[in-house]
Amino acid sequence: MTEVLAFAAVLSCTLFTGAAIYINLVEHPARLSCGTKIAATQWKPSYERATKMQASLAIVATLAGLMLWFRRGSSLWLLGAGPMFLAIPFTLIVIRPTNTRLGRPDRDLEDSETRELLERWGRLHAVRSGLSLVASVVYLRAMSGP
Repeated sequence: MTEVLAFAAVLSCTLFTGAAIYINLVEHPARLSCGTKIAATQWKPSYERATKMQASLAIVATLAGLMLWFRRGSSLWLLGAGPMFLAIPFTLIVIRPTNTRLGRPDRDLEDSETRELLERWGRLHAVRSGLSLVASVVYLRAMSGP
């Protein structure tokens, strides 16, 4: 059972990390290069799809890490679960106001505030990428044993 949990923790965490870094390094810069109106138009459906995937991965990675810490007693699993978990409240508390403002139906998709919000969203999302990268490295270390 612990091998399955370790596999689930590492796989879900590294998938989250890969997706998050891809968004920061590839998708969001490409989106912004198309102009503010196109970027804002594309951001909403992209974010909605990514939310479903990344929220699920974050929850699985966190719970599997916590269960491994409980079962094995290795503090590395807890240490990895911490930053992965932090991505969840960070999203809900820090990023959500930006998401809400970007997703307003009456938003002018061509104004400078929309551009500023998109750029801010990219910077905030980079925090999630960093948190998940730290968690992935710790999980990989935990999986390699004592």
